[in-house]
Amino acid sequence: MTAGVILSLDAMGGDHAPDVVVEGLRIAHERFPDVQFLLFGDGERLTPLLEKAGPAAAMCSIRHTDQAVTNEAKPSQVLRTGRQTSMWLAAESVAKGEAAGVVSAGNTGALMAVSKFVLRTLPGIDRPAIAGLFPTERGETVMLDLGANVECSANNLFEFAVMGEVFARTVLGVEKPNVGILNVGAEDLKGNDAVRGAANTLRQSGLPIRFHGFVEGNDIGAGTVDVVVTDGFTGNIALKTAEGTVKLYSHLLRDAFGSSIMAKLGYLLARRSLTKVKLRTDPRRYNGAMFLGLNGIAVKSHGGTDALGFANAVGVAIELISQGFNERIKEELGRLSRPEQPQAANG
Repeated sequence: MTAGVILSLDAMGGDHAPDVVVEGLRIAHERFPDVQFLLFGDGERLTPLLEKAGPAAAMCSIRHTDQAVTNEAKPSQVLRTGRQTSMWLAAESVAKGEAAGVVSAGNTGALMAVSKFVLRTLPGIDRPAIAGLFPTERGETVMLDLGANVECSANNLFEFAVMGEVFARTVLGVEKPNVGILNVGAEDLKGNDAVRGAANTLRQSGLPIRFHGFVEGNDIGAGTVDVVVTDGFTGNIALKTAEGTVKLYSHLLRDAFGSSIMAKLGYLLARRSLTKVKLRTDPRRYNGAMFLGLNGIAVKSHGGTDALGFANAVGVAIELISQGFNERIKEELGRLSRPEQPQAANG
C-alpha cells in the first residue's frame, strides 16, 4: 500500500537535473498515484517544470535551496559545508520524519556519507551496504555490497547476508531465497578469513536463511542464488565488469548486423527477439541502488540516467517503504539477540 507515502527527491542531483527528476516523478506518478513528493532544489527552475508535469504536480511540494552537491565534491567536504544542499536537506527530511525515504542521482560517495551521518545505521548494523539487482537466467539476483565498504569483516558480510535475504523476500517476492557468498571457488577451504568466517556464522546463526555456500563469478549471471554477498571492492568491480560486457556485446551486435546486406536482412528477421533481449538487459530497468542498513530508506539513481531510469529508482524506494523493509531487518536482527524459548511440556 502506498497511500500516505511521502518521498523526498534531491531534485538537483544528477547529470541532467532537474529536468530528468521532474519527468521521472511524472512517470512514477502513473504507477504510484497516491505517493507524495518533496522536491529539494532551485524553486525557480523547478516551478516551470512542474507546470508541465500534469496531475503529478498536485502531489509535489518544492523546498527551495540554491545549493547542490557537485559530482566532483568530496564526501568530507560535503559533511563540513553541505548542510544547505538539496541532497542534505532531502536526507534530513527523512530523519525528521517528514518523508519515508530519499532518492538522489547525485554524487554517490557524498550521498552515502550524508545518509549515514544524517540517518544513522539500524540497530545491530555496523555498516550500510549498497545493493543492486542483476538480470540472470532465472530472473533477478540482488548483490551487495557494490562499493560502500572496500574492506569487510566476517560480521559485515553476515549482516549483508541478512539484509539481502530480507530484500529478496520482501521486494523480489522470493519465498525462501538462496544466499551465497562470492568467492574464488565453491570449496569450503577457499577464500580469505572474512568469507570463511561469514559462512560459518551463517551456518551457526539459527536464522531461517537458506545458505547455499560459496559461489563464483559465473554463478551471478546463472542465477545460482537469489542473494550474492561480497565486499564493496569485489562487488563494484563485478558490477562495472557486467556493465562493460553488456555495452561490448551491444557494440559487437550493431557492427555484425551492419556489416553486409545479408546481415541487415538477418537483423530484420531477428528484430523482435533482439528487442526482447534489449528490454531484458536495459540498465534503466535495474536503476536504483539501495543503501541498506540505514535508519531510513535511501536510493541512489545512476547520475546519467534518463527519466525512465529515474522513475524506476523512485519505484525501488517506494517498494522498500511499502514493504516495511527496515522493520523486517530489525525483526531478523532481533532474533539473533533473543534466545530460543523452550517448548512447554505437554500435559
